[in-house]
Amino acid sequence: MNMRFQIALTLAAAFIPLGVCAQQPTATPGPKPTVPPNIVTEGIPAISDALRKEAGHYLTLGGADFRGWHTVQRELLVTTRLVDSLQLHTVNGPMAKRIALTHFTEPVTSGWFQPRTGELFVFSSDKGGNEQYQLYALAVNDRNAAPVLLTDGQSRNTGVCWSHDGQWLAYASTRRNNKDNDIYLVNPSDPKTTRCLLVNASPGWSAADWSRDDSHLLLRRGINETKAELWSVDVKSGEKKLLTKAGEEIIYDHARFGDGGAAIYAETNDGSDFLTLTRLDVATGKREALSGHILWDVEDFEISGDGKTLAFVANEDGFGRLHLLDLSTRKELPVPKLPGDVVSNLSWHPLRRELGFTLNGSQTPNDAYSLEVDTGTLTRWTDRTRKPGATEHFSEPELVRVKSFDGVPISALVYRPDPQKFPGRRPVVINIHGGPSSQSRPGFRGTSNYYLNELGVALVFPNVRGSLGYGRKFVDLDNGMHREDAVHDIGSIIDWIQHDPALDGGRIAVMGGSYGGFMTLACMVRYHDVLRCGVDSVGIGNFVTFLHDTSDYRRGNRREEYGDERQPAMQAFLERISPANHASEIKSPLLIVQGKNDPRVPMTEAEHMRDAIRASGGKVWYLMATDEGHGFKKTGNAQYQFFATITFLREFLLK
Repeated sequence: MNMRFQIALTLAAAFIPLGVCAQQPTATPGPKPTVPPNIVTEGIPAISDALRKEAGHYLTLGGADFRGWHTVQRELLVTTRLVDSLQLHTVNGPMAKRIALTHFTEPVTSGWFQPRTGELFVFSSDKGGNEQYQLYALAVNDRNAAPVLLTDGQSRNTGVCWSHDGQWLAYASTRRNNKDNDIYLVNPSDPKTTRCLLVNASPGWSAADWSRDDSHLLLRRGINETKAELWSVDVKSGEKKLLTKAGEEIIYDHARFGDGGAAIYAETNDGSDFLTLTRLDVATGKREALSGHILWDVEDFEISGDGKTLAFVANEDGFGRLHLLDLSTRKELPVPKLPGDVVSNLSWHPLRRELGFTLNGSQTPNDAYSLEVDTGTLTRWTDRTRKPGATEHFSEPELVRVKSFDGVPISALVYRPDPQKFPGRRPVVINIHGGPSSQSRPGFRGTSNYYLNELGVALVFPNVRGSLGYGRKFVDLDNGMHREDAVHDIGSIIDWIQHDPALDGGRIAVMGGSYGGFMTLACMVRYHDVLRCGVDSVGIGNFVTFLHDTSDYRRGNRREEYGDERQPAMQAFLERISPANHASEIKSPLLIVQGKNDPRVPMTEAEHMRDAIRASGGKVWYLMATDEGHGFKKTGNAQYQFFATITFLREFLLK
């Protein structure tokens, strides 16, 4: 799966009550009777039993994410919630009962069956949201077997890639210095075989694919936001070779070997403002654009086991559309109409011409599907939409286009409550995505349907400059000293709301997570005379302290996006635009949500913001979980955050 898209979805899924993405974790029925033991609250009143009963049902509107195939059997791997966290399950037939494969206390969302036999299973998990992912091997056929730790138990280990013969696992690890990504190999049957294949001097390295004969490993080196390279490394000698041109300002993403090793397929913006599916001839270096006729980003692709067909997803104005390409003729194959808006997580069955994927739509959460490409047969494997007889109303998104302050076109997805049930002008919540280069996509809104159906609140999901999906130039419009331009974009959205006859321009709230949390805080400063209240989840309060305190492995990448605070002019600019330095201008109530173990936006950002606002006489509700990181993922914590957010909006937006 494309790493940028995966990160976007993972971030969005973490902020459950915010409804920022279709791919939200689901919660088990029955709200918790008290504040969870690992939750710390300040200023938040007791959650009423009436609210728990009324809103609890919306916590059960969850789905199942397709994660891959068993390598021998026609059997799926999916993630759904088990007790308090997401776990991996197998599904041995369409609509069959899900069988839990992992039983960790912490969430497990990534796993891979051993090629050829499927006897071993490797998965990753972190602790308390710290994102220091460890790899484990599990014997599939022995239900009493305990997982075996493959990594050091401390470092960050990512980018798992099985060799075709099922003997070796490649992955990137920060174990040497907690910063740079070295490439390691291990035979999962024997953790003692672990060896470092390649020592690297940057955090941007990851394993992408193995050659068909398993002699070489394809690597991606991400240098910055606008530049990446592809390398090949001999797994015996460790000798590496650059496959792309040195020094070129081009992005390469989601690379795969193809045509028996004669070619590399990748997403690249070479000669285009969009990420285009491209074939790179290894011998000559010649590049061939395969999706140049589609003026949108390609965000995911996979090649069938027989090498004949390539499936890819194009992000077409936020909608994830599936395409099939015949690699011999370069012509697109017919794709049946799919009952959803966004396709993701592509994976071919190793022994069949059957493509698995996750499908999401405004009426249904994520579910696992497969397509037999030769017959066009579409099969739904899971259905976790709702209980039998449920009659919830789920709004379809309206795509609104607005010109910003400087003429740059921006857009927003607008969900409106039922006008028959809620007549008159409706209050509004503006929900800003993170990233910053993520994207608000159409799809199921999960718990946010409560705001629409029970409170009559309209939801607006803007895609301001810096968002993915609209070309590279648009992504770069908020970089460096243009950061405030994205905040001005929200001002244009507010202006549009105030002129819409169905919306109440006097009752507007803003919320967001991560970078969306910064945007929330910045909007609370700039538009304090308009906004009734705001909800900031794991947001950046001060860019200078954030860049100093964020994890080592990601600091360089964040400096590329936000600016290098070590340069005096940039430091002065970042201090000037940081909300924590303007806390006295936040006049409306704020709910701050934070995980204690957050490796991206440290808890100190939330604490400093809370203290600065209170010192200026402002009103803050504060919610912190000691066993979470960058967003709440555990059932009890997520439930409490949902109820607290509803209580906050009822008090400060609706009254």
